Amino acid sequence: MTVNPILNTDSYKASHFAQYPAGTEHVFSYVEARGGPYADALFFGLQAILKTEFARPVTRADIAEAEEILTAHGLPFHKAGWELLLTRHGGNLPLEIRAQPEGMIAPVHVPMMTVVNTDPDFFWLTSYVETALLRVWYPITVATISHGVRKIIREALIKTADAPDAELSFKLHDFGARGVSSEQSAALGGMAHLVNFQGSDTLSAIVAARRLYGAPMAGFSIPAAEHSTITSWERPNEAQAYANMVKQFGKPGGIFAVVSDSYDLFNAVDHIWGEALRQTVIDSGATLVVRPDSGDPVEIVSKTLQLLAARFGAETNSRGYKVLKHVRVIQGDGVNPKSIAAILERITGEGFSASNLAFGMGGALLQKCDRDTMAFAYKASAARVNGQWRDVYKDPVTDSGKRSKRGLLGLAADGAGVRTVAVREDDFAPVDGGVNLLEPVWRNGALLRDDSFADIRARVARYDRVIG
Repeated sequence: MTVNPILNTDSYKASHFAQYPAGTEHVFSYVEARGGPYADALFFGLQAILKTEFARPVTRADIAEAEEILTAHGLPFHKAGWELLLTRHGGNLPLEIRAQPEGMIAPVHVPMMTVVNTDPDFFWLTSYVETALLRVWYPITVATISHGVRKIIREALIKTADAPDAELSFKLHDFGARGVSSEQSAALGGMAHLVNFQGSDTLSAIVAARRLYGAPMAGFSIPAAEHSTITSWERPNEAQAYANMVKQFGKPGGIFAVVSDSYDLFNAVDHIWGEALRQTVIDSGATLVVRPDSGDPVEIVSKTLQLLAARFGAETNSRGYKVLKHVRVIQGDGVNPKSIAAILERITGEGFSASNLAFGMGGALLQKCDRDTMAFAYKASAARVNGQWRDVYKDPVTDSGKRSKRGLLGLAADGAGVRTVAVREDDFAPVDGGVNLLEPVWRNGALLRDDSFADIRARVARYDRVIG
């Protein structure tokens, strides 16, 4: 469904053009995350939103449709304003958007982006686009959750693996496509995860990264069984179902995953994989990845590793931890940041390297979050009225946590870290000198910065090195 830009907003926004003080010329707004479980946020996804929702100019047909719908909906329609947009700007939105570079990791409670109108007759547009722009909360939140898991896994690998950085990119696999509300969510959230990792079964994200960020191939997957491809053989033939997986995908150097809990996980691991098919797996030259999919994740992973070690053997690496031969495990059930940490603590405590294990994360990665997870807000902080800038802010006595920032805002860094700064009205450079880290990305319908996925990943890596 093609989105009408005029209707891509909240209903009450349609009446706001008539509510500002007479003489209003410019409205300056900002986006921030006001808190939540993460001290830092990974900025990502604005480019995708701008390309898909802001690049198409408003048309005369959009104006006609919006007038019909909004007036029937009970709201005034600013027809003169939208027609002026069409005649003066060709339907392009006269806005300047500045933002953190995608892939930047910065503390919460600082501006992530700012928006201001460039034509005084469109002061009302800055807040009108809040609804569409603030949806950037979603890819930022997913990227931040994914990055938080990356840190948990990396710490375990550094402690227990020979080559932690070489393994890290494939340790968290995106299983979330079916658990989100739309294909668009799968694409945005899936790309946000791929900023940190390279394992994904969310094809929508692969396509979106290709089209919107120039990534020829942003993520990878492997052949894997689901329960239907195993249980359709019927229970007496469970071993034959597994043998077929080895036959089809067990090539030298290959890797394939088989869900093994359709009936009795421990019998499958200990006797079918560990006895009946043990030599077949070894002779194939491939790596078998066993997937448990039920039960308590901490207990199940621990016991599965122990059974596989007993049947296939394990080597002791340079860190003194056991690494399975020929086989690995992927846990995709009950996976979230807390359970990942608990599983890794358990298995490393039992002497197993984190190299033995990957995780598949679905709803907890792409769906178990909302705008309040990191308390995102889009607020006006300044307005130019009759030639003078004035502070715009709220400070509710009922909730000091919702106190908003005031003035023309930017972002700067010094020895003390990243901080909010006041900026000049002419060029938005910091009043006290230096560089505004919020870079122009959009002006009057034109995308000013087009980052590649590779550049964003490299930026994340640089920030990781700086913040440890």
